[in-house]
Amino acid sequence: MKNKSLLFPFLMIFFGLMVSCTAQTVVENAGEEETLSEKTEVFYFHNTRRCATCQAVEDVSQKALLELYPEKMKSGEITFLSVDLEEKGNEALIEKLKISGQTLLIVKGDRQENLTNTAFMHARSNPEKLKKAIQESIENL
Repeated sequence: MKNKSLLFPFLMIFFGLMVSCTAQTVVENAGEEETLSEKTEVFYFHNTRRCATCQAVEDVSQKALLELYPEKMKSGEITFLSVDLEEKGNEALIEKLKISGQTLLIVKGDRQENLTNTAFMHARSNPEKLKKAIQESIENL
């Protein structure tokens, strides 16, 4: 009986954390008017105030790119940009990519891959799975 009484508060806390870090859907192929670019851009859009999972998404994503593509990161062929959704000056990029919440987005030319759900699901519990998803997305774009 004690186990069941402890389980409920734990589930409520877990649910609350998951709701606070929910992903928003990004419309595919935003910015079709732009010409195809060989540059791959990885964007992590976040709020100013972030939980441990939100911070892990950024850390794991950035480290994965540096480990997987050190030369491409150095040359600028692949870039990583962390964007605060609440910071003034970011509105144009947020509107251009049609971002409405925390998002991990890989963009190459007019193609996009939204890894938000995968990122929030695995950044803390299985970072290698997120790293692999990032690699597959970049190679498939």
